[in-house]
Amino acid sequence: MTKPVLIFGYGNPGRGDDVLGPLLLDYIARHFNLDGIELLSDFQLQIEHALDLADRELVLFADSAMPGEICYKFYELLPEKDRSYTSHAMTPQSVLDVYTDIHGQSPPASFLLSIMGETFELGEGLSPVARQNLLAAKSLVNELLAEPEIKTWRRIAEQRQPFRHLIQHK
Repeated sequence: MTKPVLIFGYGNPGRGDDVLGPLLLDYIARHFNLDGIELLSDFQLQIEHALDLADRELVLFADSAMPGEICYKFYELLPEKDRSYTSHAMTPQSVLDVYTDIHGQSPPASFLLSIMGETFELGEGLSPVARQNLLAAKSLVNELLAEPEIKTWRRIAEQRQPFRHLIQHK
């Protein structure tokens, strides 16, 4: 039977802070009861990942992002056509759009947790800034998984927008 919540962490462990999504999955696997949660990890999103969304109630995509003024962004996603010439680097929105095309219905409620990183070079380790931002993201995930319901996640996403979590610089 398909678990109602899917958390998809993606990123390349060999490229510094790009590993933030998979590291978040490791945290969840160690600290939460996974009876109703499936964890999925990959280097990048692929068109086939639209199949993983079937029969879900909630989906959380967790990824790293380029440096910014906030330690993470958390918001609800809507399907969006991929305008690129390749499916090599799909967005979560384009995966949702493929789901809609395949199933002829709206995808499950889906959210993106985009954790800011600093270094993405091949062979780099996790930066101190990324480590700090991951701690903030873990705090958010604690809140999300305490009540994995659509209305709760939407409320949390709305609350997070005006009160951006600022990065604390050294």
